[in-house]
Amino acid sequence: MPDAEELIDDAVTAARGRDVRLAERQLDRLVVGTGAPDVDAALLRRLARDVGRLWPRGWQPADLARLADRRLGPRPARLLHDVMAAQRRDLPDPVPSWWDDQLRELDARVWWADDGGHLAAWAAREGIDRVTALREAVDALALVVGLPPIAVLRPPPGSTAARVVTGPAGGGRGSRILDRVRALLAKAESTTFPAEAEALTGKAQELIARHSLDEALLAAEAPGPDLPSGVRLGTDAPYAGAKALLVQEVAAANGCESVWSDDLGFATVLGWPADLAAVELLYTSLLVQATAAMLAGRGERRASGGRRTRGYDESFLNAFALRIGERLRAATAAANRQAVQEAGADRLLPVLAARGEAVRERFETLFPGVTRARLTVRDAEGWASGTSAADRASLDVGDAPPTRQVRGGRRGRR
Repeated sequence: MPDAEELIDDAVTAARGRDVRLAERQLDRLVVGTGAPDVDAALLRRLARDVGRLWPRGWQPADLARLADRRLGPRPARLLHDVMAAQRRDLPDPVPSWWDDQLRELDARVWWADDGGHLAAWAAREGIDRVTALREAVDALALVVGLPPIAVLRPPPGSTAARVVTGPAGGGRGSRILDRVRALLAKAESTTFPAEAEALTGKAQELIARHSLDEALLAAEAPGPDLPSGVRLGTDAPYAGAKALLVQEVAAANGCESVWSDDLGFATVLGWPADLAAVELLYTSLLVQATAAMLAGRGERRASGGRRTRGYDESFLNAFALRIGERLRAATAAANRQAVQEAGADRLLPVLAARGEAVRERFETLFPGVTRARLTVRDAEGWASGTSAADRASLDVGDAPPTRQVRGGRRGRR
């Protein structure tokens, strides 16, 4: 009988192939192989080793967890949370604080007594048998070894460039402002009055824009150069293209650049830390608001004798994203004008120009092969309803809504 490592290799190779019967035979060999503790310990070691190889290739814990949940389901994703905890346990310093923050948000921690008994303990915790546990561990390993490299947004743990980051918004004052923004967005999500939601969201964007300008001036006076960073935001089905468009609109309104990786289910946003924190908050909130408005629009459509279609939903969300983008950019422009009057054009405009250029250079460096993915509007009623939901004061939509493109990486679809 081959040793545990060879059995795992054969099972993973078969799982990545197209022969289902061969995959089941190799899984059977793994089940009856060299002894459960040896196989289980070897599986955890192999998973931790291959997960660790993803970090220098651009992946972060949140990215892996999101993709595992999307492709394999919640249970195998939770297995990978354990694997990341085991891998973190053996990581050399330096490990930046944002890395541990991501693991903490995933509840990735070492809770088992010994590695040889981990898979059995995990199976008992999940209420599954050993065969199912082995199958899902092999599937998780097959996913990990097949992932492509992606853009390295921040230095990974163990690298000489890894830095401890105190927070995305630049300290306590930023946290207080973002707390106010969260409160405004929470009210916007909970209200049943569209006009109130729009006003609250607009006020949140004004606060965000002013905070970004303050951060820009502070950064310009601080010693030592800094570089734009990045975050990845999920754009899962359904209507992934509309979600990517919403990311793009929110990013553009906050001085950031975005690119969509359709097959990996996320959009990458590049910008300065305070702006990235704002984009995350706004995108999450606006996605909730857009979905709620779309469901309400569906109800109105059914009441008037229409039927719900995919084209209606997608057109609704595309229109919502574009109109919200216009409102956010208007709020940002107003904040910029006021800040220029207060701080002086000679002081503020060169700083903003330099920061914008730095973001563009970073974008072009990380994504030199960007293509365009066209979003087509298929339902005029959905477009009109989405525009109305984003701005009730503007009900006049033309017969021919504009086309829009979302930037996608080499893996994006046209």
